[in-house]
Amino acid sequence: MMKIFFRVSVALNLLLFAFAGCAPEKKKRNDLDGKALLESKCASCHNLDIPPETYPEEKAPPMMAVAFHIYDFIEVDTPAEKIPASIAFVKDYVFSPSYEKSFCDKKSLEDYGLMPSQKGKLSEAELDAVAIYMFEHYNRENFLRVMKERQILRDMDPGERVARKYGCTSCHGVTQKKMGPALRAIAKRYKDDEKQIKRSILSGTKDRWEEANHARMPAFKTLNDEELDSVTSWILEQK
Repeated sequence: MMKIFFRVSVALNLLLFAFAGCAPEKKKRNDLDGKALLESKCASCHNLDIPPETYPEEKAPPMMAVAFHIYDFIEVDTPAEKIPASIAFVKDYVFSPSYEKSFCDKKSLEDYGLMPSQKGKLSEAELDAVAIYMFEHYNRENFLRVMKERQILRDMDPGERVARKYGCTSCHGVTQKKMGPALRAIAKRYKDDEKQIKRSILSGTKDRWEEANHARMPAFKTLNDEELDSVTSWILEQK
């Protein structure tokens, strides 16, 4: 329960207050890939999702909660110092963690335990890249963007959701052709042949449409029956 409270309270608090005002300057990143390093060095203990799911067996707080919590509690004189100070804290704490330095409440520390030192597991340059990426990625803007996208997907027609999931709309516009014909044109041609649309999706096609310029549509064999039915119905609605 305390773990859930920690995550929710941090996210909501930061969502409302911590990122108000002008955006602070970003620290210049080094040449290392902070995202790849975070995934390879930190994901075994920290959930990296935005927003994170809740797992009762988690070893450490989700990375979003960590970044939000540090950003919220770090003491600085001006908003522009928030990001640099947060990065500096991570670089110090990860190599030399202690109960005195931690911003976690006592109960959370008891639940998770003190983070073991990562000295020797990351170089200083790698940790610098990880810390920079943390505060570039786990911020209010990205949190709100993900939540907005999820709401859009929840409100979307199930067939359109499938089409976006599998990238159909990258090659087919609804009313205009892209690499492949427009979905409206497909719906008009096959308005009485739903099975042909399903065959084309599952097996792929080539040279059925002159405007496709011999481009091959790949087969999408991983769609389940429900997905295939819903995306086919949605395509036919476009006529």
